[in-house]
Parts: sequence; C-alpha cells; structure tokens
Amino acid sequence: QVQFVESGGGLVQPGGSLTLSCTASGFTLDDYVIGWIRPAPGNTYEGVSCVSTSDGSTSYADSVKGRFTISRDKSNNTVYLQMNNLKPEDTAVYYCAVTMGNYDPNVVCRALDIWGQGTLVTVSS
Repeated sequence: QVQFVESGGGLVQPGGSLTLSCTASGFTLDDYVIGWIRPAPGNTYEGVSCVSTSDGSTSYADSVKGRFTISRDKSNNTVYLQMNNLKPEDTAVYYCAVTMGNYDPNVVCRALDIWGQGTLVTVSS
C-alpha cells in the first residue's frame, strides 16, 4: 500500500516562498513518476510539477514555470517542490501523487493515479 508523508504547506505573503516535501513508501518499483497536483478551474486538476525516476526528466505547468522547482532525494524517496514568488492564485491544496512505470512526466503529471492527503498552501497578505 502506497503511503505519503506530505509537509510544508502554510500561509505566506505574495512574493514569498515555501518548500513542500513528500516522502513516499510502500512500493518497490524503481520506475515511477511522482509530483504535485492541485485543483484547477473547471473542476479539473493541474499537474503542477512532476519528475520521472527513470531518467530524471521533469515537467512544469505553464503557470509555475520559472517560479517552482522540483527535486528528488533518491536516498529516502522524498520529492521536494520549491515554490518562489508565490501568487494568490497559487492558493490551493497540493496533493503529492504517483504513477508507477516509465512515463514522460509531461504526459502523465496531471493524471497521476495514487494521491496523498494534500497540504494546504495559502498565499495572502
């Protein structure tokens, strides 16, 4: 059973920074795509950023490019999302999620199929 330990959410002023972390466990496959998803307008979800463990390739939603950076610590199966220059529209519950297999994160990031409980990020003055 896949389990996630997510942390790092909170309240921050516009222009500020936060770092989310997610430690995943309960699976043995070496190849998977892991990242962060958040709700988007139109009752859908946006793949904020993902990384493939197969080749280290990453993906970013257009709305966060240049502001967010995803990284991964292989030693402890932890993925980080460094969020800089946060904007009020970044306010959301951020879900850590994973899909097993060797996939292009640009293709699967918005549709990862195993989710954590989420951590709330609020950007407000």
